Amino acid sequence: MLERLEPKPADAILKLIDEHKNDPRAEKVDLGVGVYRNAEGDTPILNSVKKAEHWLVGVQSSKAYLGSRGDVAFCDAIQSLVFGAAATAGRVVTLQSPGGSGALRVGAEVALKANPNACMWVSEPTWNNHAPLLGEAGIKLQAYPYYDLDSNSIRFDAMLESLQQAAAGDMVLLHGCCHNPTGMDLSPTEWNQVADVVAARQLIPFIDLAYQGFAENLDDDAYGVRLLIKRVPEMIVTQSCSKNFGLYRDRVGALSFVAADEATANTTMSQALSTVRTMYSLPPDHGAAIVAHILGDQALRNEWLQELAEMRDRLKEMRQLLVPALAEAAPSHDFSHILRSTGMFCYLGVTAAQVERLKSERGIYLVGSSRINVCGITPANVDYLAESIASVL
Repeated sequence: MLERLEPKPADAILKLIDEHKNDPRAEKVDLGVGVYRNAEGDTPILNSVKKAEHWLVGVQSSKAYLGSRGDVAFCDAIQSLVFGAAATAGRVVTLQSPGGSGALRVGAEVALKANPNACMWVSEPTWNNHAPLLGEAGIKLQAYPYYDLDSNSIRFDAMLESLQQAAAGDMVLLHGCCHNPTGMDLSPTEWNQVADVVAARQLIPFIDLAYQGFAENLDDDAYGVRLLIKRVPEMIVTQSCSKNFGLYRDRVGALSFVAADEATANTTMSQALSTVRTMYSLPPDHGAAIVAHILGDQALRNEWLQELAEMRDRLKEMRQLLVPALAEAAPSHDFSHILRSTGMFCYLGVTAAQVERLKSERGIYLVGSSRINVCGITPANVDYLAESIASVL
């Protein structure tokens, strides 16, 4: 049986990590990694998380299974974090998931149960794992224009025109904030126009909110979610705690369904729990318990908010270092779009051939699309990075 299997190519980003690790050059720079890193290149455990872990060790009395929904206090806290006051009683149900990826897959499975012919409109480009997670569940994927590589801006008019062609009942995958891979987000005005089209065409928003708090702040980053819940009867929202709480390996995420009424919401939850039971049965506890405690303890919550702001500020500061350095090293090229992007990622705006030269000639590692993780930039390497980019233009 197993000899019939064909080898699959290595994940492009994981392959980059290995290549960077094995590169002996001292000045090498990793811009491909998909996690937050500080100026020392570490992905630290937040102090608020450490304190919550110590608390958990002291009070936890059992390692018995949670229910399929997960930690109820976590679900309630995340629902409030995502929807705020817009979460009208009864319409929203939330369950814990193994990371944002688990939420995406369960959400896709439930959508297919509701509509076996489901079609989802997905931005071009989008996170490279969206298609496997959603498409391999059986959902038909249809691309809508999003990013213009020549102007390094959102193709907003083309996006709206494309969504006008969607059929009633189709889903639309939207990045809540910090669009991955481009870093280019919809403005509030643009969100309002998207909401008009979605409501008029009777489309179902499927919002991936993986980076809440990494763009502007928790409330502003949830603008699209909180707007659309007021405009549409149904919506699916996935959320991740990997970035804003730094809980990558603990796999903490949440999946929320918005329905027209409480009875439909409860029925949807029953289908979601049935799906969970046949996929991974029960979610892990540790990370969710930490998040629930932080969000429920005012002192810890305040400390976490400060740490979140520090991570967000570092992302902005590295952009503010890189763009002037590029302007000096390559004055005939415009990289100002990097300042307009948010979150961990953006497109650098070089060709695949130039990306390969950066790797081979200068030890600068990024994926072929030219997506970079700005966490790889530091005050110590920014000049070398700018000079390296200029050398291949």
